[in-house]
Amino acid sequence: MIGKLDEALRFHQTALNLRAQRQELLASNIANADTPDYKARDVDFTKALQGALSRTAPASAGLVRTAASHLAGAGSAAIGGAPLLYRIGQQGSVDGNTVDMDVERNQFTDNALRYEAGVTLIGEEIKELLVAIRG
Repeated sequence: MIGKLDEALRFHQTALNLRAQRQELLASNIANADTPDYKARDVDFTKALQGALSRTAPASAGLVRTAASHLAGAGSAAIGGAPLLYRIGQQGSVDGNTVDMDVERNQFTDNALRYEAGVTLIGEEIKELLVAIRG
């Protein structure tokens, strides 16, 4: 019984976790809007969700140590198996920063609304499950 409940809610749990991670990434972009040479990052949410649900990360090029004294690298950053991408700026800036505050605010708000919608949906599913359990 618990396995079925876990299965029923796994998609929403995964999606909400990925939305929260993306929200942190977008907040980092906004916080670094005035940092010289900062490159705005984002993730393809669809690929991240597919990767997290399938539990397989896409193939990535590993780091090669050319000498025994080199430290092993952790590889590239990813969310849910999808690599973090650099956002291409619409306008160039003198200091090399690619954060466009209008784009970042829109993405932040869109992601927050989708997170809240996910919370609402999971709440409704739990209510339906409770009705089914109580009879």
